[in-house]
Formats: sequence, structure tokens, C-alpha cells
Amino acid sequence: QVQFVESGGGLVQSGGSLRLTCAAPGYSFFSMGWYRQAPGKQREMVAIMESSGNANYADSVKDRFNISRDYAKASVYLQMNSLKVEDTAVYYCYGKRIITMKEYWGQGTQVTVSS
Repeated sequence: QVQFVESGGGLVQSGGSLRLTCAAPGYSFFSMGWYRQAPGKQREMVAIMESSGNANYADSVKDRFNISRDYAKASVYLQMNSLKVEDTAVYYCYGKRIITMKEYWGQGTQVTVSS
């Protein structure tokens, strides 16, 4: 069973930055990325990067967030800059395994942006 190790969430003021990290050593993923869920809202995709290096971002975070991967470490990172109050949510690591294409989720890390 794949288990992600997530870190990097916390409390930051509007305009600040945070970097999320997620790792699942020993596994290979076709795609890895991040989703988020704010109170009372549905979970939404934030950023996903495929093994090709192609990345997709939610329109709301383009030009502010940057996703990267370390394939050797089966890790994915999310650099979040110019954070806004509306970025406040629980951020979930996501991975789709190579070959099986089975999807996995992390337990989530809280990101809170204060005004």
C-alpha cells in the first residue's frame, strides 16, 4: 500500500510563500501532484505533473505556484508564492502509479493564509 509523507503546510500571511513536499520512496508514478479542499467546497486539482514533465495548473494558481518532481525520490513539490486568503485549504498529495494507473492520496496538510 502506497503511503505518502507530506510536509510543509502551515500558517502564512497573505503574500507569503510556502513549499509543500510529498514523497513515496520506492514507488514509481505516472503522475504526481496536489489537490486541495476548502471548507464547504469540493476537492479541486491544483497542479499535476506527468512523468513526461508536462504540468497542468488550476487557473487560480497559474503564475503563482510551481510544481516539480524528483523522480529518483518519488517526490513532488509545490512552491506556493503570493499566497492569498482564498488559497486556504487542506492540500492533498496525489499519485497515479505507472502500469497499474491506480490512484493514491495523502492524508492532507493544512495551509492557512491570513489577511
